[in-house]
Amino acid sequence: MEQIIATVRDFSGALVVVPEPGGDFPELAWGDAFFYYAPDGRPPRNVQPYGTVVTKNYPEDAASDLDLPGRYRVNIQVDRPTFRALTGAEPARLDRFYDYAVTDRVVPHPVYGALGWISVVNPAERTGELVVDLLRRAHDDARARHARREEHRR
Repeated sequence: MEQIIATVRDFSGALVVVPEPGGDFPELAWGDAFFYYAPDGRPPRNVQPYGTVVTKNYPEDAASDLDLPGRYRVNIQVDRPTFRALTGAEPARLDRFYDYAVTDRVVPHPVYGALGWISVVNPAERTGELVVDLLRRAHDDARARHARREEHRR
């Protein structure tokens, strides 16, 4: 997990937010990581992260068994062709069963899969490099969206 966070921190313009006790984030988010494209180093307003690392179950999101010791999940927003290639499904049509607790395998996000998010519990030999590649692509997509917003403001 720390290696993934460190890798994203090295992306040009990346902002990695890891909420800690005493900050502005709710206790539930403490210890998780949120990835943004933010070349000024400030969390962008009205923009969702392009990737996250979660270390525990959230309300309405316990299918990955993240409360078990040593488990974490990387979540990444991907485009539709990538989602289809990785999951064999359309984001809006997730009508088959997925084992969201399986490790080192790409599955639709258990809550946000319909919005084009994939997830991997404990990436390792099978998915480690893929996860880094997908995070880099999501970062590049976020950079492109940022550039379009900046151009529109001008």
